[in-house]
Amino acid sequence: MAPGPSRGPRGSLWLWAALALALSGCLASLPELECPEECECHYFRINWVTDCSEGNLTDIPNDNMSLSVYILNMNGNNVTTWPTFPADMKLRRLQAADNHVQRVTKDMFQGLGYLIDVDLSGNSITAVDPESFKDSPGLLTVELQNNPIGLEPVDGPFLHSQTLLYLDLSDCNFTRLSTQFFSGISALNRLDLSGNPLAELRPAVLDPLASLEHLKLNRCNLTSLSERAFSKQEHLKTLELAGNRLTDVDWVAVLQPLVRLEHLDLRASRVTYLPEDVFANNIWIRSLILAENELRDLDVATTLGHNLRHLDHLDLSNCHLRGPLSEDAFANATRLRSLLLSGNRLSASDLAVALAPLSKLQRLSLRNCSLHRLPDNTFHRFSELQELDLSNNPLQDAFTSLLSPLETLERLDMGYSNLGYISRTTFSKMTALKTLVLSGNPLNTLESGLFQNLTHLETLELNNCGLVRAINPVVFDNATYSDLRELRLAGNPLKVTADSGPLLPSQLCKVRVLDLSNCNLTVLPADAFNTTQNITRLLLGGNRISSPVASDRGLPFLEHLPNVELLDLTYNNLSRLSPAVFRKNHQLTTLKLVGNPWQCDCSIAELWEWALNWRGDLGLLAGSTITPEDTVAGAAKRRRTLACSFHPKTSPLSEFSRSWKRGREFTHTVNRTWAKYVRESGCEPSKTLVSARFARDVAAVDLDDVEADAVPLLEDVEVGADNEQPSAGRRRGARAAPQEPVVARPSAARAPGASVGTVAAVGVVALVALIVAAGAIASVASRAAARQKQDAAGGLGLHGAGAAVAADAHGLEVGSLEKMKHL
Repeated sequence: MAPGPSRGPRGSLWLWAALALALSGCLASLPELECPEECECHYFRINWVTDCSEGNLTDIPNDNMSLSVYILNMNGNNVTTWPTFPADMKLRRLQAADNHVQRVTKDMFQGLGYLIDVDLSGNSITAVDPESFKDSPGLLTVELQNNPIGLEPVDGPFLHSQTLLYLDLSDCNFTRLSTQFFSGISALNRLDLSGNPLAELRPAVLDPLASLEHLKLNRCNLTSLSERAFSKQEHLKTLELAGNRLTDVDWVAVLQPLVRLEHLDLRASRVTYLPEDVFANNIWIRSLILAENELRDLDVATTLGHNLRHLDHLDLSNCHLRGPLSEDAFANATRLRSLLLSGNRLSASDLAVALAPLSKLQRLSLRNCSLHRLPDNTFHRFSELQELDLSNNPLQDAFTSLLSPLETLERLDMGYSNLGYISRTTFSKMTALKTLVLSGNPLNTLESGLFQNLTHLETLELNNCGLVRAINPVVFDNATYSDLRELRLAGNPLKVTADSGPLLPSQLCKVRVLDLSNCNLTVLPADAFNTTQNITRLLLGGNRISSPVASDRGLPFLEHLPNVELLDLTYNNLSRLSPAVFRKNHQLTTLKLVGNPWQCDCSIAELWEWALNWRGDLGLLAGSTITPEDTVAGAAKRRRTLACSFHPKTSPLSEFSRSWKRGREFTHTVNRTWAKYVRESGCEPSKTLVSARFARDVAAVDLDDVEADAVPLLEDVEVGADNEQPSAGRRRGARAAPQEPVVARPSAARAPGASVGTVAAVGVVALVALIVAAGAIASVASRAAARQKQDAAGGLGLHGAGAAVAADAHGLEVGSLEKMKHL
């Protein structure tokens, strides 16, 4: 087939510019929606989120709230009740935890036909109308934990919902439950009643819940269980009864109906005796937790019986086991893969005999078992052992003969075992080891060549070892540890100055995760990570790193971390920071800055604008938006948010915010969330970020190549207040805003109340700017082609020509054409 006509650089770039323009239309498919003045709004995946959390609000701000809001977050306010939501609101998830709601009524949820999840935990609710959710036919989750609901007796059905699957009533002060309590929610699959002082669980209370699969009754002060307590729960898979006082229970009768039980947790329930073959009818149990009970005379062999053929995990930690374990203790549990014996005073010699039948064991914990030594043959039968925990034992030394049989071991924890010295031959045969934990041992120095045979080591933890130097190169000999990806050095009093040089030896050049938290660091040298430029996660929280005098030139060590994706600077002494310090960190997706003494000034607004407009993801700033973890049932309600210290006389505040506040009570609080301050600030947007953002959208320009004195592409493009365009993550209101330069964006959405002429004018400006930029790109490409011809004899080629004219392109990176083709 004959090749088609070739296109020159100018024609190809015009084509890609046209495709970029078309792509901008696609991005506009997620329009900016209405947002209340007091809230911050953004997209979570493709769903519109209205975040009004921790705003000291007393009402739900229905004014200017979009009817298409998917998640409404009102956590941490002072709301006591709210009027009926507007008709046709498509709200799916309502989060109103940690407020002051006292009663739940049907008027509060009237018309919410799309509602799926409701979180009212941590309020002052004393009564719930059973018909509260009658207008929500698809309701799946209700969280009411930490409310004093149980102070008023509930004699009839608690709720009516045919679709409800998950109900959390933990810590609600219930002292009794009637037989009708669950009759209106028979489809329930998960139920949490933990933390209620029930004292007893009477017959027939749970009978309506025949579909129940997961039940939590932890910390309920239960002293007895009816023999018929679970008579209808034949589908139950998970039962948790931890933290009770079950000293007098007929366990055989109670457990007999639970023929499908897979997980049983009796931790810390004062169980002192379990009869022989107590689990005779529970043959599918895979996980059995008996930890923290007074089972001094437990006969492990007779208790486990012959029926637990599928038992995979057994936890006997801190059971005060008395006397040696018999040689047949685990003879009927040969399929065990995980055994936890931590916290029991065990005899080293008898332990080796008792563990002998467990040839399939993969995880063994002997933590804090008062073991001074172990016989040489203790682990020789464990050909499949992968995890071994010997931490918190006074071993005083690590013996080669003890560990040498563990050639399949992948994780070894010998932390806090008073190891002052470790021989270089200790790990000589453990070539499969992937994780080694030596934290908490006084290892002021490490033996030369100590890790030389651990060529597959992936994680090394040396936290709190008293190290004053990160790692001495001689410890790793001359080998390159290509598999070592994670190094934990937290809590060591490292002595680092601005002239210390690289922190880690070149042998660790492949390290991806480095933890230097709480290491008393005040400064890091510019070349601190010259030898470890592959780091993707750098944890520097809990140190004393402070803001540099020139905030745009601070933290120079970041220039040598081009691959860093997560940077943790929480709880340092940073008060201001310029986004210019991240000009080399193009892969950065998570920046943790919570817990610093930030000052509310324009550097805050600039960081916010950088994340939002340049990087295109406000979620990059951890604590600024809702994360997937915040939407999970049972998750922590108060997330750590970014806050700054607001000073009315020194913190910039826009005239719009001042005029809006005029005539109202304007209380200047000590702290402001970043979201709130950015809305109120009078800071001008950075023209450098504006021009860089636009150039990136067209031709993938690198931020670090855009010089501070470069002429902004859009510096002359301005419109008045009537032409203001909304931007994701900021307030959308009907009030007129002060005049600000318009930031050109591919997803230009019409602001509420804007005229057609306004939107058209902005669209024309954006279109003209795109055409001008495309022409500039074509011009640069033409010069590149000409330079290619001139340098052909010298063998530069197209790639060299593009590099030669990069300066003329004001930062257009080599290969941008290929990037646009990928786009």
